[in-house]
Amino acid sequence: MHDRRGEFEAIYREHHRRVYAIALRFARDREGAEEIVQDAFVRAWRSLPSFNGNSRLSTWLHSVVVNAALDRMRRRSRAEARLDREVDLDRYADEIGRAMPAADVDLERAVAALPEGAREVVILHYFEGYPCAEIAERMGIVEGTVKSQLHRARQLLKEALA
Repeated sequence: MHDRRGEFEAIYREHHRRVYAIALRFARDREGAEEIVQDAFVRAWRSLPSFNGNSRLSTWLHSVVVNAALDRMRRRSRAEARLDREVDLDRYADEIGRAMPAADVDLERAVAALPEGAREVVILHYFEGYPCAEIAERMGIVEGTVKSQLHRARQLLKEALA
């Protein structure tokens, strides 16, 4: 047990910043991101014994945090989602700048301002590299909806960054 705990502490130290950055893009605030990070690392701790090494640990952990973020988005009520639209973009920009110093803050701010569905597919496709078919599967929607959301998001981002 002690070896497993030490191994996991090393994983946490090595990957915490990246996991937090992914969570922050989805949540757009520190509290939500911390909730996602905690959930992701609890899931990772529970699943670590079954990690078979077919992929890199970072790839596996990336999938765990994305799933935790998507699950959080599904659990939230519509009322919470409506309130979430009022996110403080300046506060978000400051937080993203601390979490990812190399980030293009104007782009991050524009992405954060997107409607929830469009924001999620943009994050998954452009930032995290998932193909449309996998995004559709993970989000429980059809691939055409993903493509439509991406098209809409590109238009909104173009306007926001003009």
